[in-house]
Amino acid sequence: MRTIIRVEPRRDTLTARSGAVRRQNEGMTQDDDLPTFTAEQIEQQLAELTFDSFDQEAAYALGTLAAEIVRERGFALAVQIVIGDHIVYKAALGDVEEGTTEWLRRKSNVARRDGVPSLLVRRRAEALGEKAAEDADHAPHGGAFPIVVDGTLVGTITGSGQPDVVDHDVVVSALRSYLAN
Repeated sequence: MRTIIRVEPRRDTLTARSGAVRRQNEGMTQDDDLPTFTAEQIEQQLAELTFDSFDQEAAYALGTLAAEIVRERGFALAVQIVIGDHIVYKAALGDVEEGTTEWLRRKSNVARRDGVPSLLVRRRAEALGEKAAEDADHAPHGGAFPIVVDGTLVGTITGSGQPDVVDHDVVVSALRSYLAN
């Protein structure tokens, strides 16, 4: 079952320009600070953000919560949740760019392959002074987070459309909020 939601952008939207998040409001533009995450912080998030169970209803609830966070923040961003090999939730909010679906797929593939957030793969490579390997099927950029149930990876939640640390932050915020309730 696929759920696709298209939400129209707010008048005050955020778009990525020059590696920063920029707020556009009636011609006025301001740069916002991007969030930062160390490998250690991401590893802590991975340890904390796990589930007792996760099914399509949970995916819909989590995806809807992520979409609301995106809308509240005024971002143009797509959210996708995969269980196994099936896309069970997908929403494009605001004016997401062409190619975002491919970014969602490639980021999700990294989290599925490595069992860790896609941003953590990049941070670990950077800590070694290397660049994380990227190919047509894998994009080690922030935004994909594994959905883990009792130590088993069952799927991913992925955000894409803003700088990768913002994508990661939105996904983590949605996971924290969902798991707190």
